[in-house]
Amino acid sequence: MAEDPLRIHGAGLMSMRVSLRDIFADTRPFRVPAFRNLWLGNVATVIGAQLTVVAVPVQIYQMTGSSAYVGLTGVFGLVPLVIFGLYGGSIADAFDKRIVLICTTIGMIATTAGFWVLTLMQNQNVWLLLLNFALQQAFFAVNQPTRTSVLRRLLPIDQLASATSLNMMLMQTGAIVGPLIAGALIPLIGFGWLYFLDVISIVPTLWAVWALPSMKPLGEVVKAGFASVVDGLRYLGGQPVLMMVMLLDLIAMVFGMPRALYPEIADHDFGGGDAGATMLAFLYSSMALGAVLGGLFSGWVSRVRRQGVAVYWCIIAWGVAVALGGVAVLLSPGAVTVWAWMFILMMIIGGMADMFSSAVRNAILQQSAAEHVQGRIQGVWIIVVVGGPRLADVLHGWLAEPWGAGWTILAGGVAVVVLTLVCMVAVPKFWRYRRPAPTVGSGEP
Repeated sequence: MAEDPLRIHGAGLMSMRVSLRDIFADTRPFRVPAFRNLWLGNVATVIGAQLTVVAVPVQIYQMTGSSAYVGLTGVFGLVPLVIFGLYGGSIADAFDKRIVLICTTIGMIATTAGFWVLTLMQNQNVWLLLLNFALQQAFFAVNQPTRTSVLRRLLPIDQLASATSLNMMLMQTGAIVGPLIAGALIPLIGFGWLYFLDVISIVPTLWAVWALPSMKPLGEVVKAGFASVVDGLRYLGGQPVLMMVMLLDLIAMVFGMPRALYPEIADHDFGGGDAGATMLAFLYSSMALGAVLGGLFSGWVSRVRRQGVAVYWCIIAWGVAVALGGVAVLLSPGAVTVWAWMFILMMIIGGMADMFSSAVRNAILQQSAAEHVQGRIQGVWIIVVVGGPRLADVLHGWLAEPWGAGWTILAGGVAVVVLTLVCMVAVPKFWRYRRPAPTVGSGEP
């Protein structure tokens, strides 16, 4: 019997739709109004936040003429993130997450307005800027784990990785666009109005969290405090899957993140001068560009069931890309040649692999941790995510002195691959980890 050509054509169109959906980002989380509002509200906020990220160190340098004072932003930013990342997770587990998000978002608006007011008052005391920066990071450290932990209450389990990919794509786009806008606006409008624009940009996010449904603690109710933090760490220590998520991120970042060497590479290996300055801009944006591309082509992350296997291979791909980047630096003749562009390409590929890995790992954290410790687990995760690259800066900077940038990057990439393979053999439970069967989050509006 002859096939109906219309049926064949219809099947072909359906296959095309499925294949395109499989390739591009999974947008199903946008069907949930609360997630959609949070994401859209955050579009302006992530760009505005980057204005302040650029403005604070530039303003401090103009006030002091000292890179040492600029370096203090790392200390004043990291310490509150560590302290309040842990304690903030405890707060997220003890109170209505909607209320916590509202309060911390208002706190971020107030501290950003503090930069604006200090600038309008022509403040020349760098310590006031640094203290306000530390306070802002404290609010962020409570806000971020709470914001991540609400996804499990809003979305089905099989959409958590997709939601993380969409959020990361937005964040990395902001990391590219925001600094470009800041660099263009600082000479035109100055620091004060740049901070004011950041204040205005947070308002849509405040509206989005205000519109969230109530998210009171479920299951075992905890009391915020030191004992709660210790209980959360004890719980984490007894969960090998969660521990592997943290360890693998540290391996990938501490050994594989070469950003501290970008200035040296641009100056010594990629020509220096104007050419080196141009390449430096490409270097700093390469991984973010890779993450954005990864987000666009992240359709597969919501369908993968063997998530442990996916994480391992993504981190190995990251390590291989970094190692090949190190080879490109070693072969570079000290000018902008094909080897310079190979390094940029490897960093873009590495950024894509890291985005895929991070999306799946974040989904595993939300799926595997019990509801009553979600905030505290996300608090530890924030410390790992922020602390790993900071440790990488120290390690790579120290090793580059005797080894040079190329060998340091190559060795780091190889270390990522080797240590990941060791983990693969040592913790087979993570290799066998599969995504739980889809269920709808209990707090879905």
